[in-house]
Amino acid sequence: MTTAQSHQSLLETCIEACFDCLRDCENCADACLSGNMVQMMAQCIKLCRDCADTCALCARFMSRNSPLHAQMCGVCAEACDRCASECEKHDSDHCKRCAASCRRCAESCRQMATAMA
Repeated sequence: MTTAQSHQSLLETCIEACFDCLRDCENCADACLSGNMVQMMAQCIKLCRDCADTCALCARFMSRNSPLHAQMCGVCAEACDRCASECEKHDSDHCKRCAASCRRCAESCRQMATAMA
């Protein structure tokens, strides 16, 4: 595999991880908003929404090969780590699913940021 092919593969994997994370964060925030304990889940909802928005922007930057996508991947990894840490505090399936997706996305984004450095 050439360097260009491996970069393209890493890029595609990271974009997919961002979209998966975006979906799981939106689902988690929606489930938290629909539950009985909305006030208790406020921080989870906020971090899920921040993470989903960051993942969407990161995927867009990578898709158009923006010269800022490496930096955006670093920001996205941070948003994912924060969201995962919060979701891991809760026992609901949607929070567990979100935390796992965030951890995968954070790792992929860190790999992408490192590859571009």
